[in-house]
Amino acid sequence: MKNRKKDTRWMAGVAMMAAIVILLANTPLGMIPLPVTKATTVHIPVILGAIFLGPLAGGILGLVFGICSVISSTIAPSLTAFAFSPFMSTTGLLGAVKALWVAVGCRVLLGVIVGWVWLALKRCRVNDWVALPLVGFAGSILHTGLVMGSIFVLFTQEYAQAQNVAMEAVSGLILGTVTLNGIPEALVALVLVTAIGKALLRVNAVRTLPA
Repeated sequence: MKNRKKDTRWMAGVAMMAAIVILLANTPLGMIPLPVTKATTVHIPVILGAIFLGPLAGGILGLVFGICSVISSTIAPSLTAFAFSPFMSTTGLLGAVKALWVAVGCRVLLGVIVGWVWLALKRCRVNDWVALPLVGFAGSILHTGLVMGSIFVLFTQEYAQAQNVAMEAVSGLILGTVTLNGIPEALVALVLVTAIGKALLRVNAVRTLPA
């Protein structure tokens, strides 16, 4: 009976976080359109879910995030939609598979890694006031690095064509995006993950569960 209650609590927590992901993904606060790509805060509930509900929950929430990203990039495509939607692929099936990795695979991996990092920090008895901002900032940077790094590796030619630049200039553009988008996103994640995480711990709304 006790395990059943824990499972129910876990599923309810995942459902709540998934609803927040979907809500953010469908509002300007969740995915902010920019000239080149979309700045996002949707990864924040993925990080929080991974922290409090474990790596499996983080992976599920990352999957929800990725599906929302595919839908958004298909319905309201940006210049880099080919890297986030298999339906916007310019290179057939291979491009579609690569787009699914960028949009979905990277987000699933984010949730899983963040969940395991948090468990490792807790096993090392790192204080919450240190662990929460650390995981919030690092998780956001990881998200940006996974997505933009995958775009650089998998879509260099397409990215250069979309930006009308030489392929040699793509690395500079990617680095610029990481700097201009990734660092501000990471700072926002640091603040929000710390504030929301401490509030949740204070009211005992969620508990860290094993993977």
